[in-house]
Amino acid sequence: MTFHKNKGFICLVVMGLASSVLGDEIGSVDTAFKLIGANHKIVIEAFDDPKIEGVSCHLSRAKTGGLKGTFGVAEDTSDASIACRQTGVITLPPDVASKKRDGERVFKESTSLLFKHIQVVRFYDAKRNTLIYLTYSDKLIDGSPQNAISTVQITNAIFEK
Repeated sequence: MTFHKNKGFICLVVMGLASSVLGDEIGSVDTAFKLIGANHKIVIEAFDDPKIEGVSCHLSRAKTGGLKGTFGVAEDTSDASIACRQTGVITLPPDVASKKRDGERVFKESTSLLFKHIQVVRFYDAKRNTLIYLTYSDKLIDGSPQNAISTVQITNAIFEK
């Protein structure tokens, strides 16, 4: 009976990790030397908004090293920075333009073995014709108030009908 409970738990963990929206790792710098295991570092990742063509974001975040980091059981800090830019003609879907999709998740990555993630969500400011990307960290019970935003002023946008 215990084997089946553990098997179910492992399946849930694997499914959760597989469903994450991940970015491309661009590079990293070491911030602390660890004699055993990987060094602590800052990682730079890039991702494109999955719903809005013409917007790309770069996210930098802390990644814990040491033995725990090497084996994937460390919990990374909630420190992160984000920069998003218009990289092409922006095609704004109707559900984004109408603000029905405010707060939609565009990036998510696990920052601990279980239940902690760094996320990026998108908002649209129609008055200023600007997309706002907010990055923050959350846990199952409570998250972190640390956050960062990046705005993309939309020029020569195409509004889908």
